Amino acid sequence: MTQITVTRTRRLTGTAMLAAVATVLMYLSFPLPMLIPSFIKIDFSELPALVAAFAYGPLSGATVCLIKNLVLLVIKNSGTGGVGELSNFLLGLCFVVPAGLIYRARRTRGGALAGALVGAASMALLSVLTNYFVIYPIYTKFMPMEAILGMYRAILPSVNTLLDALLIFNLPFTFVKGLCSVALCFVIYKPLSPFLKGLKH
Repeated sequence: MTQITVTRTRRLTGTAMLAAVATVLMYLSFPLPMLIPSFIKIDFSELPALVAAFAYGPLSGATVCLIKNLVLLVIKNSGTGGVGELSNFLLGLCFVVPAGLIYRARRTRGGALAGALVGAASMALLSVLTNYFVIYPIYTKFMPMEAILGMYRAILPSVNTLLDALLIFNLPFTFVKGLCSVALCFVIYKPLSPFLKGLKH
């Protein structure tokens, strides 16, 4: 990964393109009911946001996170008041902003890896806080807490509290999800970089 000056137009165009890809990936989310309750789905929409953060900076990565969730909020109309989209946006910020900031300070492959790993860990750790204090309190307007915990207990009966559920299920799930995006990013970033930065047409 090398430092290359990117024009404002290229940055805007690339960010919009990556936001479109992220929206499609988020729309194609799917559950893993044997590992985590089915209302929590896995997707790889943070991957384009991470690419944007590396190519154009943390603001572009955050913009990709915002756009994909706004678009999905409009077209999916999930009926939960945008709780899922809010959660995805907050966690996406926790992932791509630290990654982009660290890479901007140290523009090497090692800097990119360090930033991505810090971002994945931040997303996982902060998922506990955001879910406990923000997302699940809102979600209980649509589903009782006992019903939510019942979905966790269907997988692991020893779950007693929401904090148990978040630490046992959500934290590792979110971290592994982040690591998948990190691995994919390191596979695709180098061949994509010249196109994103306008060096090939």
